[in-house]
Amino acid sequence: METMTLVKGGPITRAERDAIPDDGRRYELIDGVLVVTPAPSFRHQGVVGELYLLLRAACPPGLVVLFAPFDVALADDTVVEPDLMVAPRAAFTDKELPTAPLLAVEVLSPSTRRFDLGLKKDRYAEAGILHYWVVDPSAPSITAWELRDGVYAEVGSTAGEESLDLASPFPVTVVPSRLRQL
Repeated sequence: METMTLVKGGPITRAERDAIPDDGRRYELIDGVLVVTPAPSFRHQGVVGELYLLLRAACPPGLVVLFAPFDVALADDTVVEPDLMVAPRAAFTDKELPTAPLLAVEVLSPSTRRFDLGLKKDRYAEAGILHYWVVDPSAPSITAWELRDGVYAEVGSTAGEESLDLASPFPVTVVPSRLRQL
């Protein structure tokens, strides 16, 4: 993971981030700091795909499961791209989700592990994202948190062949080892 500040000497604006040419990297903006990560690996994308299918099958009408890249505008200086998100269909525009999703999911990779478990997790809580899940494909494992009084509280964690039954934002059972089909 790289962080960049443009030569102009101050926080990067959303317009400046949006003007960066597409080069296959993910450009997220956190509190005016540009965070650049490489394109995800084959294994990472396989886990995202399997989890997408699982969530999509359990998703009730009115909610949408969507995968990156798709902008989530949490503030004028913060635009993120969770690996997966769930939000009400009516909340999306053609270009972005201009509000916090109900669920954000990040799949860890060596370049994003510290970011996803630190700064990004804190920023998601600050933005009011009610549910945050992190999948570690190398374990394989999943940890789920729920926002309570502005702080994430762990609601479940499991690894390997063990299942994790989650009730929110809708009922779904995740078995981490089954997310590594590729």
